[in-house]
Amino acid sequence: MSKNILLIGAGLIVAGAACSTRSAPPAERQIAVPMLGTAGAPTTSRDDLTKTIAGMESKLASNPGDAVAAVTLADALLRQARVTGNAALAFRAERALGRVLAGQPDHHHARRMLAAVQLSQHRFRDAIRTAERALQARRDDAWLMGVLGDAHLELGQYEEAFAAFETMGRLRPDAAAYARASYARELQGDWHGAIDFMEMALEATSARDPESLAWHHAQLGQLYLAIDRTSDARREFRHAEFAFPGHPAAGEGLARAMTAAGEHAAALARVRVQLSQAPSPSLLALSGDLLSALGRADEAEAQYRLAEAAWQTDAPEPARLALFLAERGRRIDDAVQLAERAAADRTDIFTTDALAWAYFKAGRLDDAQTAITRALRTGSRDRAIQQHASAIAAAVRERTRR
Repeated sequence: MSKNILLIGAGLIVAGAACSTRSAPPAERQIAVPMLGTAGAPTTSRDDLTKTIAGMESKLASNPGDAVAAVTLADALLRQARVTGNAALAFRAERALGRVLAGQPDHHHARRMLAAVQLSQHRFRDAIRTAERALQARRDDAWLMGVLGDAHLELGQYEEAFAAFETMGRLRPDAAAYARASYARELQGDWHGAIDFMEMALEATSARDPESLAWHHAQLGQLYLAIDRTSDARREFRHAEFAFPGHPAAGEGLARAMTAAGEHAAALARVRVQLSQAPSPSLLALSGDLLSALGRADEAEAQYRLAEAAWQTDAPEPARLALFLAERGRRIDDAVQLAERAAADRTDIFTTDALAWAYFKAGRLDDAQTAITRALRTGSRDRAIQQHASAIAAAVRERTRR
């Protein structure tokens, strides 16, 4: 599936500096809010994130209209959500920003951060509307172009997404822009270009931003893992762990690298540590797969049930749940319904791939062929999509020979 939205959603926070005020009329100029991890702002270490949240909430308790405190709080809460898996933190961020915007509806920094919050909540169309409104005042805000591109990307609107990312890079070539360029290359099947841009993102990230350093190292590790450079992947995941101890992207990445190497017991031990710190549906599913590989079927089933429940309630993602069910041959009719519902809302290649595989497992070969063709439209070389495409094509050939 697509990268966790907090790669893209908080990825815009990764290295976003305060936006330019050059295009704003003098009467509308506002105090720029430095993003966490940049000069003049707290670092993004685990301790500093906790301190920043407490400090900003204290300020807002006495002055709910403090825009600087609200924006800084939202930044820290989205970061905290990424490292804890607690999606509810985004709602706290939204409430703080909402109070500011109720009294200052044209506050640019609060509105642009609201777009990021909406993105993290998978409210992609809301994020587009909010970002476009803010861009009317400041067309040269590169950070907002990243938000806009992220939202279009998640909806499967790739031309609009890639155009926004190109504009972002032209306006401000920084770590956030390089990370997006990396993902655009990945989606188009250019692994080496994706790696190059992610390395550039790492080089452009400040040492004051250890959470972003960890995230970028982990994304680089995932790219290496995708092309079977397992030792390079492990190195990057370990760098991520060093930069921000306990970062879930580092722990899960190491577990997947171990799994790829057949080290199931070691991978399971790593997953259990991660589940105790930052549980997620994907980790629960991986735990089930590892237990199954170790011959512990009953325990695996328990983890699968927890994963299903989490994808339905804690982190509702119907496409990911549909793919999970289809890949494991569980409740195929439900998988089809879930995938169809997801595809009615968004047409990104990962949602479309989930739909194709659910159709395939349900024996609806023509529908599967149509859907997988859509999933291949960007040129992605994602391993799961390619494997699904090969299986569907083989089934079509077999049917033709009959």
